[in-house]
Amino acid sequence: MSVKKRGLFISFEGGDGAGKSSQINRLADYFRARGETVRLTREPGGSENAETIRALLVEGAADRWSPMTEALMMYAARADHLEEVIRPALSRGEVVISDRFADSTMAYQGIAGALGESAVKNLHDLVVGADDPDITIILDVPVDVGLTRAGGRGARESRFESKGAAYHDRVRQAFLKIARDNPKRCVIIDAAKDENAVFQSVAEAIEKKLQSRQ
Repeated sequence: MSVKKRGLFISFEGGDGAGKSSQINRLADYFRARGETVRLTREPGGSENAETIRALLVEGAADRWSPMTEALMMYAARADHLEEVIRPALSRGEVVISDRFADSTMAYQGIAGALGESAVKNLHDLVVGADDPDITIILDVPVDVGLTRAGGRGARESRFESKGAAYHDRVRQAFLKIARDNPKRCVIIDAAKDENAVFQSVAEAIEKKLQSRQ
């Protein structure tokens, strides 16, 4: 089924170690096999300037920044990411698949970090506006499983992983709340299953979204 029109914006969310990278790569191949142009990107980062900000956010001590400072840097990076990468790609009719987007700021800083949902929403309305993803796949996995998986990725970008299990449990519950609050956009998928079963659920969710756009 063709994507065209404005393009399709898909975000993947979930706690650390949920398996986003594997599913994103499989979904990219899925679309390319159908002749679609796919733009893979990530947050924080995705554009040259946003990648510079990423290093400040994901490296260093767990208490390096306050939730407010983190959120402001996240949205500064996101503004550039949207302007330089996401909006131009969508205007060309491409499929944009982002490893994290604005829901992560709400989950990590707004809810788990106790900055507050209203503060993050104000930033979101200012920077993102109507450019939310068409569909958000939330890969849900128990915190202990996710942190074990994430622990094998090396220490350089481990700042958020080092915040501890209690923090990550709040993040997990935050993503589930975001999904409940946005049922038309968000789909929760059990990411504790094997990779093939997870991708089958991802593909089904995407097909349902494409059919609704016809």
